[in-house]
Amino acid sequence: MKKKVPVYVISGFLGSGKTTILLHMINYFKNNGKKPGIILNELGDENVENHLFEGQKVVELLNGCICCTIQEDLKSTLDLYKNEEMDVLLIEGTGVANPLEIKDVLLDPLYMDYYDLQTMISLVDASHYLEYQSFFNSSKEIRALLKEQVTSANLLVLNKIDLVSEKQLNKVETKLADELEDHIPIYRTSYGEVPLELLLEKRVHIRELHHSKEETSGSEHGHHHHHHHHIEATKVKMEQPVNREELERQLKKLSRHVVRAKGIIRLDESPGFFEFQYAGNSLVLNELTSKIDKITPSIILIGNKLEEDKIEKFYQALVE
Repeated sequence: MKKKVPVYVISGFLGSGKTTILLHMINYFKNNGKKPGIILNELGDENVENHLFEGQKVVELLNGCICCTIQEDLKSTLDLYKNEEMDVLLIEGTGVANPLEIKDVLLDPLYMDYYDLQTMISLVDASHYLEYQSFFNSSKEIRALLKEQVTSANLLVLNKIDLVSEKQLNKVETKLADELEDHIPIYRTSYGEVPLELLLEKRVHIRELHHSKEETSGSEHGHHHHHHHHIEATKVKMEQPVNREELERQLKKLSRHVVRAKGIIRLDESPGFFEFQYAGNSLVLNELTSKIDKITPSIILIGNKLEEDKIEKFYQALVE
């Protein structure tokens, strides 16, 4: 299998400066002899900024946002890119996209062996953020969307600080701090000027457990477990069939720390592969009718502070 392609996701509300950051990253990779793949998402039927990406391998997802009306198009594009030669993949969502849904696709077992999510970069327009938070100047939907864009961030870029006073800037940061976990950095800037080392740092850490052994795949992940308490996902290979009721029972035991779970598994009651989703203490299974090449059944546990001994007990309960 080819080496996993590192992926960076850029999100933020309309006019926050996403494209500036994206172009900054593209130029860096080009200048260093790297070939980027680019996925752009626009709400309309035409990308009016496509002239900025001449000569680049760009896939445009139009007439919708990645997180809802054309999520299947995102999956199709990722399938297409599996066969492309590229060194990095950059995804820019629309200004009204929920980046958590993009992340959800990238952490799907069908794509985790091909793509390595590095970080979720979210931009906030410092000059309009408080206005968007106001009950008088925005809708409930906009406030919810802004929260999703902020809480998805592994790096939050507070842009356009030149347009606000220090007092207003402090108010914005106080508001943002209420939404962010303590370990998420906020970088103040104007004109989208962010050091590349900050943008490119790997901030999404995924632990992989093989069978009952508490080990990681690849040297890159091996040293992260003790230094990063915010491992965001754990992948547990599950090559033997599992019992449906036992799976649901064990997932509920982990529900304090697992916000979501998904996977592709085999069941002891039926042949073939099944895709499952688990959220809100509810398990949904669907049989995969299409053929999937070289698939390794696995369970993805998404959450924070997942202790390895609890995951080991989870695994053992399913294979006994």
